[in-house]
Amino acid sequence: MSDELLIAKNLKQHFSVGNGKFVRAVDGVDFSISPGEVMGLVGESGSGKSTISYTVMGMYKQTDGEIVFNGEKITSNTKGRSKQFRRNAQIVFQDPGSSLNSCQDVRQILSLPLKVHNIVPKNKIDEKISEILEMVELPSDFMYKSPNSIGGGERQLVSIARALCSNPKFIILDEPTSSLDVSIQAKILNMLDKIRREQNLTYLFITHDMGVMRNVSTKIAIMYLGKICEIAPTKIFYESPLHPYTQMLLSAIPVISKEEEALKPEKVVCKGEIPSPVNIPSGCSFHTRCKYKQKICEGLDPEMREIEPGHFVRCHLVK
Repeated sequence: MSDELLIAKNLKQHFSVGNGKFVRAVDGVDFSISPGEVMGLVGESGSGKSTISYTVMGMYKQTDGEIVFNGEKITSNTKGRSKQFRRNAQIVFQDPGSSLNSCQDVRQILSLPLKVHNIVPKNKIDEKISEILEMVELPSDFMYKSPNSIGGGERQLVSIARALCSNPKFIILDEPTSSLDVSIQAKILNMLDKIRREQNLTYLFITHDMGVMRNVSTKIAIMYLGKICEIAPTKIFYESPLHPYTQMLLSAIPVISKEEEALKPEKVVCKGEIPSPVNIPSGCSFHTRCKYKQKICEGLDPEMREIEPGHFVRCHLVK
């Protein structure tokens, strides 16, 4: 049995848009996440980050490829994921306003997963809810509030509390702080890290914010047009970015000190706009924007290669 908690092999998610055309939202992705890791999945809007999360959770039936969770192969079908998987794997969405039932109070929202997964006896549910609310730094009397009566940050804390109700091993965090004030973002990020260490959790953290990833992840994967172009442990990733797209993203991070500026790669300016996911360029999909491109980049799609232990890159120009 593999030591990895989650493995994706050649994962594909294509959506038909008619006339025989497809959006290749996820197009042959490979990655793995070990227990206790925080893998940051980063990329511009439309790169396929959230599609990966929805496919892993079974909200989409994958077009091709394989997903292995906790040593067992899982597949999307008409019955969805197994009850065991749904207990062990949870997701926190970007917008808590749309993911929480406004017709229920917090107690009703949190009691459902406790009942479905038989976490505690019925007479212990309120006690368990108070315990979970304390974990996310909310008072126990919060259970009597409705989502419409609380702020955006508090709603997201309730969403995180709901994910914790089933005692999961793995949580997908799909841009959980992107719609919140900076001060609330910091509080939630610190809290998520504390909970991860205390509960021995594993996270897939999806974001477009490279600055956030430096502080919360143990390794980072960069996506571009449905494919991963670079994966590396966080420290190596920020010290030695290899893919031109990664260098472009890192060089665009705003900094406020000379020390931070010294850590950034040389400014990489890429021309043009992201191509349509319906008409992805041949060869390397980034070659239309890459200032280093060569003839081989236009005709041959590069393979992911391990450059040093744990550091993989998909680029013809990296030796």
